[in-house]
Amino acid sequence: MQRRRLQQKPQQYGATFPSSPTATEIRARLAAWDFGMSLMWAWSGALTRLLAHGFGDGSVAGEVVKVSLYVGSLFLSAWLGRVTGGGCGNPLTLLVRSISDDFDDLSFTVLARIPAQVCGSIVGVALVTLILPECTYSAPLKVGIAQGAFTEGFLAFGIACVSLALARYGPNNFIVKTWIHSLSRLTLRTLGSDLTGGIMNPASAAGWAFVLGNQTGRQHLFVYWIAPIQATILAAWAFRWLIQNGRKQEKRTQFMVSVPIPRRLDSSSRILSRKTYKFH
Repeated sequence: MQRRRLQQKPQQYGATFPSSPTATEIRARLAAWDFGMSLMWAWSGALTRLLAHGFGDGSVAGEVVKVSLYVGSLFLSAWLGRVTGGGCGNPLTLLVRSISDDFDDLSFTVLARIPAQVCGSIVGVALVTLILPECTYSAPLKVGIAQGAFTEGFLAFGIACVSLALARYGPNNFIVKTWIHSLSRLTLRTLGSDLTGGIMNPASAAGWAFVLGNQTGRQHLFVYWIAPIQATILAAWAFRWLIQNGRKQEKRTQFMVSVPIPRRLDSSSRILSRKTYKFH
């Protein structure tokens, strides 16, 4: 009787627990969240411009509203990414994560998640231009291709370094870490706003370029895709090299060795004593 009860317990317990999601389901959810967050980011930018225009373009109140809503959107994106287990609306952020994690899921990122982000941005921008045509975003590039590519590459390199440093050495507090990242991104965006718009998001730029009809132009490809991606890869590789070099230096300083050194006891005899030295 007791043996029969023991045989029935695993069946009963197995029926009560739901099955865990498979890897395919998790990846599908991430791609869906990437699509939704890219769409949300397009609407966030449009509503920010609309409200700032209501308070007066260039006025102090309008700038305060613009900065507050931009930082709030970054906080919301960071919170959604935490809740969804990695959802993101920026391809550069995904590339930084994949490269820093030894190229884990890089193929899935390039073939599924980044296209989902681009599609979400295109759908979001199309809805914005349909519902709020007064918020249509004009071409942000105000300089030549070379200067624009250098500017977006520099901004992408800077925000990638900030993200990597916060991920490894940043505080454990979510609010503090997000606040530092938001202020860094806001500063870089301000530096490049008069030149390239300071977008630092190829998917967002692709959405507006598709609506404006220049998604295959050299300006869009070089300034908002090739240059930021190369700068992000360079930042990730440089950060990994610095970390590995630092680990090797720590191992060298911790290397201990015993060396026999003669020491005189008296005038007639000598013995060998062993002393431990640390090599730097």
